[in-house]
Amino acid sequence: MTEDGGMGGMNGGDLARGAGTALWRQIAERIEADILKGLHPPGEKLPTEHALAESFGVNRHTARRAVLALAEKGLVRVEQGRGTFVQESVIDYRLSRRTRFSENLSAERREAGGQLLGLAEAAAEAAVARALGIAEGAEVIVIERLGEADGRPVNVSSHYFPKARVPGLAEAYRASGSISAALTACGVADYTRRVTRITARPVRSADARLLQQAPNRPILLTESINVDAGGEPIEYSVARWASDRVQLVVEPNG
Repeated sequence: MTEDGGMGGMNGGDLARGAGTALWRQIAERIEADILKGLHPPGEKLPTEHALAESFGVNRHTARRAVLALAEKGLVRVEQGRGTFVQESVIDYRLSRRTRFSENLSAERREAGGQLLGLAEAAAEAAVARALGIAEGAEVIVIERLGEADGRPVNVSSHYFPKARVPGLAEAYRASGSISAALTACGVADYTRRVTRITARPVRSADARLLQQAPNRPILLTESINVDAGGEPIEYSVARWASDRVQLVVEPNG
């Protein structure tokens, strides 16, 4: 990319107008070729649609269609309010008997981070109660988090804990900022994964904003149950993953 935001000196004269190949496709192919050549490294911010349109001598709708085509191929990602970026390598996130967010990212040489979105107590709805083996309407502690890798959002997760089994969890989590540490403080020294279910879903608008993900890209959804040493369910979680940044790797014997 040039200093003024252009694409390597290309302009409208480079396009074969009237040659039977749509202009947006020609633009997408030019940008794709430059990415594959390494002219635009992973993580680089590409010019705006307006700048692309000016560089190639087309309207913004044509430039937008080219960007969408690149996003559909997984070559770029469009982050709402931030711009278009060349896609980085996908993170291998391992699902095993002991799945821990920070440890998983550290193993991939990524810096784990996150933000607390909400901490509250609520009455367990049917699905939550069934997963935790408690009565519907029983009190649960709910932690909502945004998980980050190297400062980029990778998941939005909802964690449900049976309050009767870990009554001090909310205070312990506020003190430590770690679910594992909070459970340890409440007497749950270890816990393991009983089951994880994985599905693909359309992204909700609120999650798209938090994940800085294009609203037309699906998310990966995981539903997980963790149990304590005695086999009692201690946590039910629902996580929505940015599907263009994370690859879920199932390790049955991990």
